[in-house]
Amino acid sequence: MLPADTRYGGFWRRLAALLLDFMILSPITMSAMWCMFRVRLFDLYYFLPALILSLFYEVYLVQRFGGTPGKRLMGLRIITIDGDPVGYRHALLRHAPLLLLSQVASIGMILASLQIADSEYHALTWRDWGDRLMALGPSWLQPIQHLQTAWTWSELLVLLTNRKKRALHDFIARTVVIDESSNSPLQPAALRAASERASR
Repeated sequence: MLPADTRYGGFWRRLAALLLDFMILSPITMSAMWCMFRVRLFDLYYFLPALILSLFYEVYLVQRFGGTPGKRLMGLRIITIDGDPVGYRHALLRHAPLLLLSQVASIGMILASLQIADSEYHALTWRDWGDRLMALGPSWLQPIQHLQTAWTWSELLVLLTNRKKRALHDFIARTVVIDESSNSPLQPAALRAASERASR
């Protein structure tokens, strides 16, 4: 078990880490958005690469280094509630709800893009693009997007209302985010093992 005086990653540090991750991924994100608006079936072509990138960033890097680049730059580390380094199972469980929702939404957008001709697609303005695809998509596409929004807000609400600052995905994966710089008592045990594994 973690010591009683363990310091956990607070809201602002985690928000800063999230913004750093966004900045790191922004070249890929912006390029994908540019292509999506210009290539009708881009969602189809990008489906597998996006899945691989998501698993690499949110699962492999979390298991390998104890967090995403943003979290590590902010001095945060993800560990289990028992103080052990996270494994692939923990990392995948943390990411699974958002990954599932985003992949289902992507499938919905792919189905929508198959229902429109290239000429109409390229004639759409940026403002009309989303509304038109939403209208052409399956009936469950909009509810899925609402679920994504609800999941994000519920994550924030849960994080702000418990002492250990655990979000919903932390409860699912039995993990916690700690402030590594102020938890030196943990380093001889759990964190040292994670550091040794990261240095191999």
